[in-house]
Amino acid sequence: MSLHQHFGRIVAPVVLAIAGATAFGATPAHAQHPTTPTYDVYAIRYASVPNFRLSGLIAGADTSKRIDLAMMVWLLKGSDGRNVLVDAGFHRENLIRRWHPTDYILPSDAVAKAGVRPEDVTDLIITHVHWDHLGGIDLFPRATIWIQREEFEHHLDSAGTVKDRMIDAPDAQILARLAREGRVRLIDGDAKEIIPGITVYTGGKHTFASQYAAVRSSVGTIVVASDNMYLYENLAEHVPIAQTLDPASNLRAQARMVQLASDPRLIVPGHDPQVFVRFPTPGNGIALIR
Repeated sequence: MSLHQHFGRIVAPVVLAIAGATAFGATPAHAQHPTTPTYDVYAIRYASVPNFRLSGLIAGADTSKRIDLAMMVWLLKGSDGRNVLVDAGFHRENLIRRWHPTDYILPSDAVAKAGVRPEDVTDLIITHVHWDHLGGIDLFPRATIWIQREEFEHHLDSAGTVKDRMIDAPDAQILARLAREGRVRLIDGDAKEIIPGITVYTGGKHTFASQYAAVRSSVGTIVVASDNMYLYENLAEHVPIAQTLDPASNLRAQARMVQLASDPRLIVPGHDPQVFVRFPTPGNGIALIR
């Protein structure tokens, strides 16, 4: 069974409440920042899903092969004191009962192991609306949430009604509520520097308007691919992810990641346990990408 298989326009008052990223101070990708911060980028593992079918990740893979999925979020610790999280994991009990993750801890507790309390996360970039990336948004009570406008408006309406089954109903309700509270920033398209030193890109079509992030670090530009590239094998073998609305778009996105990253080793896939082998420090489920 696939990990994700069970998954308009906003009315005028809510549009004002959740206006696009530019209206809330997002910075165009071409803007210059004389003192642009750098970020330490950490992959943080909060669970594993054992014995997952490889063919659900790699298009055309041997259906008999299995892998233990690493369930991750990514912490970007800024030199300016900003703490940006890419994706939020999940914590609903029905999902824990269904998927039987091993070594599970709350994503917020996993982030705390890296020295950042949940209330100190300033920003939360949601790459796409699947439950294991969106479901933990309520764990980070002060974070500004960044998501592509098209991703938001394709999957739910202003009341949190589901418009596409890729999003789970409880997640849609929470996201809509946070939007009404003014905590959601909608990003208008590709190559937007939403936070100094962090630029998001669309492409990959894992969902309708999934995105990934390029991050300025002391070792160069790191690309947090999330599920636009599940495993290192996708990139090494030049094969798309198994779950994409457009395989050609996914391959183009992966090729673009190679151009964006200072080195291909700095492209971080969404669920590969090898991340913690290639970047073993500081350890205990935390990998500093460098």
